[in-house]
Amino acid sequence: MKDLKQRTIRGGFARIFAQAANFSLRLISLMVLARMLGPKDFGLVGMVTAFTGVLNLFRDFGLSAASVQSATIDRDQSSTLFWINVLVGAILAAIAAAGAPAIAAFYHEPRLIGITVALSFAFLLNAIGVQHSALLQRQMRFTALAIIGIVSLAVGTGIGIVGAMLGFGYWSLVAMTVSMPLITTLGVWMSTAWLPGVPRSVKTIRPMMRFGSILTLNGLVAYAAYNFDKVLIGRFWGADAIGIYGRAYQLINIPTDNLNSAIGEVAFSALSRVQDDIVRLKSYFLKGYSLVVGMTLPITIACAIFADDLVAVLLGPKWSGAAVIFRLLAPTIAVFAIINPLGWLLNALGLVTRGLKIALAFAPTMIAGYFLGLRYGPKGVACAYSAVMILWVIPLTAWCIHGTGIELRDILLTVSRPLAAATLASSVALGVSISCGQMLPLVPRLILELTVLCIIYLGTLLLFPEQKLLYVNIFKELTAPSTTPNGS
Repeated sequence: MKDLKQRTIRGGFARIFAQAANFSLRLISLMVLARMLGPKDFGLVGMVTAFTGVLNLFRDFGLSAASVQSATIDRDQSSTLFWINVLVGAILAAIAAAGAPAIAAFYHEPRLIGITVALSFAFLLNAIGVQHSALLQRQMRFTALAIIGIVSLAVGTGIGIVGAMLGFGYWSLVAMTVSMPLITTLGVWMSTAWLPGVPRSVKTIRPMMRFGSILTLNGLVAYAAYNFDKVLIGRFWGADAIGIYGRAYQLINIPTDNLNSAIGEVAFSALSRVQDDIVRLKSYFLKGYSLVVGMTLPITIACAIFADDLVAVLLGPKWSGAAVIFRLLAPTIAVFAIINPLGWLLNALGLVTRGLKIALAFAPTMIAGYFLGLRYGPKGVACAYSAVMILWVIPLTAWCIHGTGIELRDILLTVSRPLAAATLASSVALGVSISCGQMLPLVPRLILELTVLCIIYLGTLLLFPEQKLLYVNIFKELTAPSTTPNGS
């Protein structure tokens, strides 16, 4: 793909703009639904998703990533992968529905039976569209994927809000959750115009199945590490506690999830195409890495120092208890920005076994931290979450990049520039907030705080020649004439 650099940059920015819309929609959904529903409504759905999320890791068995990472793939292989995904989705839906009574018994909450059965349909809906989405990603048609994502989220959000207005309570959240994969699947089918054929022999896809199975196991271990906190809080502190913790957790993860989704798909596709060219691989990776970290650090700072104002504006006064949890979880935004791109690198290079080993070493320490903090409630768990993540960031980074041609000093240098800019910007913004912020109402005060933070951060960041050159080059690629027909 001769125009890989240009298509990567344009695809990345298409995804970033789409995720900006996604971010706005998710915030609107959170703000509106948080005022229409109570912590218990969110807590009931959160109890179920803590378990069904485990099954969700198996929804494509890693085969979508395997088909993108593979150097070549034909239509027969894609068709075989499609039918395997459908079979897996049907099995997962059946397992979730059958496990509904057990989930209800675990939490001592009979209402969870109906919620679990309803949410189980999402597995089959997702499975039907997995390979079509992978085909769009492999073709680097990220604009189409972006539009589909926005439409599905907008429709799902609308369904959730209307349901809450009509008094359906937690069922409005269930309807929103199930409707989004339905709309997404319809969208990717129409965009690809590809009809799967009959399944062929699995011999030709065995390498991809091995890649996918290891990737899935890795995801399972990582999911346990990052979500066992919610299981423990729901079990020992109740629906209200998990509702408050879950809203803070969701709010803190919106920027991470959006950036990871926006840049991750593009980066993985591009790095997979140049996996045999170490020089280009290193160049592409470090530029994308710099962009991710540069966009994430100011968000981390804002969440840490303006947590009370952000929660009050976004969730409303009845969620004030989530502010301290929100602040305690803020460091994880920066940590995820540092470590998530390393996963894209490992997967693109086919080093999924190393990723699994890292996850197996990391998960027990994270879960142990949850147990240590559990006695202090949601605040203790949030503190443990951030502490373990911070302690792991350097060792995990060094382990991931070993032997890839990228050195730890490359990572540290890339992080140092936005970190210096963020430190200065946060000091100035906090000073402005303390000196004159209290004289302003809540919303104008928050706007002032965030505006000062962003202006100082961006102005300082552009003082670094390397950073300025990166953004100039990106702008040139965005404005250059396309060298291939659109969508090719």
